[in-house]
Amino acid sequence: MRRCLDRALTFAGATQAAVYAPDAGDGELRLVDASGDAPHGAGPPDRLALSGDSPAARAYRTDRPLWLTARTPLGALPLDADGRRLGCLVVQGAAEGFDVEQREFLERYADALAVLLRPVADTPAPAPLLAPALRSLRVGSFVLFPDTGLIEADETLLDLVGISPDDFDGKVDTLLAHALPEDMHALMSVLEPSAQASVRRDLEFRVRGPTGEMRWLSLSCRVEAGAPEAPGEVLGVVTATPVLRRGTDDVARIQWLTAALDDAATVRDVGRVVVAALREPLGADRVALAALQDDRLLVTVLDPPQPTAWPEVWRSEWRTEWPDAPLRALPTLQAALRDGRMDLWPAGTDFEPGLTGVGEGGLAVLPLPAKGQVAGVCLVGWERRHEFVPEERSLLTATAALVGQALKRAHAHDAEQELATMLQRSLLPRRLPELPGGTAVARYLPAKRGLQVGGDWYDVIALSEDRVALVIGDVQGHSAGAATIMGQMRTAVRAYAMEGHPPDVVVSHANRLLVAMETDLFATCCYAELDMEEGNTLFVRAGHLAPLVRRPDGVTEEVEVAGGPPLGILAEADFPMTAVELAPGTVLALVTDGLVEAADLPLDEGMRRTRAALAAADPADPGAMADALLGDVGRREDDVALLLLRYDGMKTRPIRAGWMVWRLPDAVMHARRFTARTLRRWKVQEAADAVLLVVSELVTNALVHTQGPVRLDLVLRGDRVRVCVSDSSPRAPAKPVIVDWESTGGRGLLLVEAMSDSFGSVPVAGGKQVWSEIAVPEGVP
Repeated sequence: MRRCLDRALTFAGATQAAVYAPDAGDGELRLVDASGDAPHGAGPPDRLALSGDSPAARAYRTDRPLWLTARTPLGALPLDADGRRLGCLVVQGAAEGFDVEQREFLERYADALAVLLRPVADTPAPAPLLAPALRSLRVGSFVLFPDTGLIEADETLLDLVGISPDDFDGKVDTLLAHALPEDMHALMSVLEPSAQASVRRDLEFRVRGPTGEMRWLSLSCRVEAGAPEAPGEVLGVVTATPVLRRGTDDVARIQWLTAALDDAATVRDVGRVVVAALREPLGADRVALAALQDDRLLVTVLDPPQPTAWPEVWRSEWRTEWPDAPLRALPTLQAALRDGRMDLWPAGTDFEPGLTGVGEGGLAVLPLPAKGQVAGVCLVGWERRHEFVPEERSLLTATAALVGQALKRAHAHDAEQELATMLQRSLLPRRLPELPGGTAVARYLPAKRGLQVGGDWYDVIALSEDRVALVIGDVQGHSAGAATIMGQMRTAVRAYAMEGHPPDVVVSHANRLLVAMETDLFATCCYAELDMEEGNTLFVRAGHLAPLVRRPDGVTEEVEVAGGPPLGILAEADFPMTAVELAPGTVLALVTDGLVEAADLPLDEGMRRTRAALAAADPADPGAMADALLGDVGRREDDVALLLLRYDGMKTRPIRAGWMVWRLPDAVMHARRFTARTLRRWKVQEAADAVLLVVSELVTNALVHTQGPVRLDLVLRGDRVRVCVSDSSPRAPAKPVIVDWESTGGRGLLLVEAMSDSFGSVPVAGGKQVWSEIAVPEGVP
């Protein structure tokens, strides 16, 4: 990065660069980062007085760039972010000084530095800023050796061209293979440099990205002096076109604008392209873009973003990031939008308060037409007097037409994505339940291409106080139809699980349901049921990726789970269960293939990387662990779902006792005796009266109103006794609506509810379970 920085600064006309930030309370500017060649070893000073006459202090105080053309050219650029002064960039130039293009590049570079300086401005320790800021501008560099055809390119250049560092073999031909054939002639001229050294050449060319999109890149290079009759090395920088100045002719500008707007998907993307196309090439000081919605203007881009750069009425009334204003408050814009034609206002025009100060030296009001309507308006303002030449008028007219169409398309895209996001969020859990003995976290990322709604889903289902089910799945395809099937499958799996079925039955029922839906889509699924008390886990896998576990010692592995076919293929498919025991401190990870597989990422390699990330992450923070597993997913081809559970084990281990109730005349008496013995053994006799009454009523109801086996289970956890009576009837007990003094029955459930701290009924496999919890009185061990 330092070599790339030095090369880029050289092409920007700078031999040395330094970043200064104010020291709190000291009245000084301190050196934060520096780069470049210092003559005779004299680097930039570590401290500068804020009240002094140094260029850095003057630029910081006045908040304006300062360019000096003395014997040693020098530039000082203030660094601002969010209306806050953060420091100053000082660049020392070569003897010939900085031209207009170099100054504009350095001003953009200063904006990038301000963004990075903001989080470290208040820290005393220096931080590397110059190189990372250059990387954020996506400026790459290279050294070409014409006699061998080899090239030394940094990672930023490879990323701009669309080549991963692992796939680059160091040959020029590998880079040229990504360029469009029409631009090959200009690029080949770089391979045959002139014998004259230090002659700078600039050109623009296009490349095809990995997904087929076209990118415009700018190249600047020069030839270093070599041995006699031997070609010298070619040094150069390459950047995305918006960083450097547009072409000087209208055809080049419109050509670039058309290509850039074609790649702009969102309203914000369109705004960035408009700023790059108009503010810098026209030397404008302000650009604002607003979409027209009914009788209001929705402002989408303000450049510069500082509130102080815009009218006072904007700062006092527009408090949101995306302000809007009624057209009646801006009659100049209202007239332009009504007529649908461009208005160019010269310096000195008296505007209404809503436009005062936007263009004191000249203001261009561009209605943005789209399909017979006006999609919005663009304002371009100059502080110094600006003369509108005929060529500029033609350029603005053509720009307005292109931007209007792009803005209309972007609004439709944003509305579609907002609807897709809302649909996706409504189909996924809003929040995960709190679990005794464990922590579950989940992440979902939509795909970055196409409709941002997919078929990946996850769920965490609390089956009981000590059992939880984890499920993750993926419906085939990436569409609203896939998302609809996903929502139905998630609901079905949750319903079957809550009925108390074992994992293999839950997945089998979901499979039959999807087959019966007669859809062309299938789904994969991984289902795990975990006993939070013992750590015993039952896995079922239906065509899905195997789960991953991170043992307490940090070792990660794939769980070998017997698999069945995807859901929706065969109605009578078999889904075997695999039992695995998890020790406290184990992390269980369920993922979808969007995380571990892509066109340039084989599945085995993706699983290996995920296991390595799982081993390296800190299990103390499951949320950070999930973010570490996601990593830098870049341009995703598929949506990604990730579900993590850190199993800690239950802090309070429950004590259990069970009794099978036989259908005998004295069955209730035996159940009461078993309960009394158990409570004495547990030394909680003080709760016996309430517990015995509840046992009597629940066992009696089960024997009288159901057929088949009846079972009584008692659980002591902490300061609560839980009574559970299971039977084979699926019907939940119903309390009577009215009980009068003549009734001979129906009071039992009312008594149970009155004596219990909590009371309810849950379905279980083959029937139901009625339960009651009773608190142990204080002072009882």
